Amino acid sequence: MAVIQARAVITGTGAGRVLRLAQALSFWGDVDPYTGKLTNPRQTWHGTSIAGRVLVLPELRGSSSGSAVMLELLAGGHAPAALVLGRIDAIIGLGILVAREMGWPTIPLLELPVDRHERLVDGAEASVSVEGAITV
Repeated sequence: MAVIQARAVITGTGAGRVLRLAQALSFWGDVDPYTGKLTNPRQTWHGTSIAGRVLVLPELRGSSSGSAVMLELLAGGHAPAALVLGRIDAIIGLGILVAREMGWPTIPLLELPVDRHERLVDGAEASVSVEGAITV
């Protein structure tokens, strides 16, 4: 068992299997807001659901509408268990914060340098603590 310390941008706890993507992802267009499935056929994980997963990726790309997609995912119970980014994205964090203000369940948003992502093996069980520690 290993513990990897990330920076907790939005605190919370979460647990699930790691889904590590090597490419940037746009929540607007690459994720179905009603199912949590990855919809871009050019993505390696096309058709895979992010629901309940510890989603790890280098960065997000795209639209300011990503916060609305995250809000839909949280409202519908299809959000990842935690989101770990190599470079933080304020837009996606906005969706998480709005959900928190509305009293909905939310997820932790963590920042972890990309050169440390390989320690989060795809498919491994992981849990995130309030302090940002990821146990795998």
